[in-house]
Amino acid sequence: MQDQLLQNLWRAAQGTWESGVIPSAENLSRARSSLLSLPDTGSSLESVQRHLLEDIVPAFNGGSISPNYYGFITGGVTPAALFADNIVSAYDQNVQVHLTNHSIVTDVEYHALGLLADLFNLPRAQWHNGTFTTGATASNILGLACGREFVLQKAAERKGNQLSSVGEHGLFEVLHALNLSGVQVLSTLPHSSLVKAAGVLGIGRSNVRNICCADDPLRFDMAQLEKELARTDKVSIVAISCGEVNTGRFATSGMEQLGQLRQLCDKYGAWMHADGAFGIFARVLGDSEEFATIKKGCDGIELVDSIAGDGHKLLNVPYDCGFFFSRHPELAAQVFQNANAAYLSAGAADGPAIPSPLNIGLENSRRFRALPVYASLLSYGREGYREMLGRQIHLARAIYEWIFDHPAYTPLPEAHSKAELVDQAFIGVLFCAKDDALNQQLTAKINKTSRMYVSGSSWQGRTATRIAISNWRVDVKRDVALVTDVLTQVAQ
Repeated sequence: MQDQLLQNLWRAAQGTWESGVIPSAENLSRARSSLLSLPDTGSSLESVQRHLLEDIVPAFNGGSISPNYYGFITGGVTPAALFADNIVSAYDQNVQVHLTNHSIVTDVEYHALGLLADLFNLPRAQWHNGTFTTGATASNILGLACGREFVLQKAAERKGNQLSSVGEHGLFEVLHALNLSGVQVLSTLPHSSLVKAAGVLGIGRSNVRNICCADDPLRFDMAQLEKELARTDKVSIVAISCGEVNTGRFATSGMEQLGQLRQLCDKYGAWMHADGAFGIFARVLGDSEEFATIKKGCDGIELVDSIAGDGHKLLNVPYDCGFFFSRHPELAAQVFQNANAAYLSAGAADGPAIPSPLNIGLENSRRFRALPVYASLLSYGREGYREMLGRQIHLARAIYEWIFDHPAYTPLPEAHSKAELVDQAFIGVLFCAKDDALNQQLTAKINKTSRMYVSGSSWQGRTATRIAISNWRVDVKRDVALVTDVLTQVAQ
């Protein structure tokens, strides 16, 4: 029965993809009207399966199934990851405490984290520390929480004060003891999830500051940055946008810039965090000159203190999956430990030195989300992911080339030449219509075709449309033909 159910699910998924990227109004209406009340007596498993497959599933979007869902960087689910995720559901392991005689799951998770470090060319000696999360938002919360702990400890050392741990004493008490007014996050075009993390942690959304150059909103104004870091009334976390959400471009362009940021952070006791939700994957690319500019955006990222990333983006594993790396493993335990719970301690001393996940992350109970990561990494390997990302970049660049030459559209950010535009293109395509009336309706008109789905955005005050490419099913020749055909029809 389980095999038949999976076959039915796969057929339903194929049908969703082939019938359109977003569901029809009829299917949405039917699904909403089909929702049932709580019965007094339960229904048969077969009738519940039939209801889900026939009534509910047709109203799903093709966010993961379709290669032409470009609304958000949602990726897809590789066959190996899908197989592993079904194992996860069937066995329902709770990755909670590392007990060597209890289950292998914490070992698998720790090993998968090491494989990810290898994929990103992060030295294991410094970077085989961290955890899996629900996504980059949770990982950003971990990064800022560890950073908050670190910068206040540094401030306490400078002032000779013993009261320094927010995890132990609370933010207000520590700030008061150190005569500080708060913590600030210094960044350039930070993603909304980083701002959300600051709000959750008591840092405050208004204390996320955009410290950028006047002529480039992604580059740090180094003079202004040092001025902020030198403040005596606040402590600072520097957050690097390792892939800006609209353009896909990077806040830094090489080891020299990362080295300068590292020196400033060390000088003033600041924490350096990288929001690498999708940008960290640029480190997968080989030595080809074709991708040299993109790779420079991640050069030196190993110098930061923490990295947040998404697995359910370019890794193409199921929701929900994110990852968090830190060069300072002891800080996570200071913030997230379960105090006064001896029964939650780590396992036998003869096992590997693996921390119990519940003491270094947000949740005490969570899904075994590392298994699909492990399976997909084994299935594709370094070369497989390099080839996959290469196809995604080639599609983005082919679309940008077409838009650059089209009389109805303007590529964003505007470039002096097609070569410059293409050279900086990663996995996103940002553009607008030259006609203002069409531009206001552009996203809606594209999505109305249901052949592809895009998201609305803005760039420097102008309404824009974004094509975000992240699915493992990308076929450059097929997909560029579809995208350009839709954009041609919309322009007419």
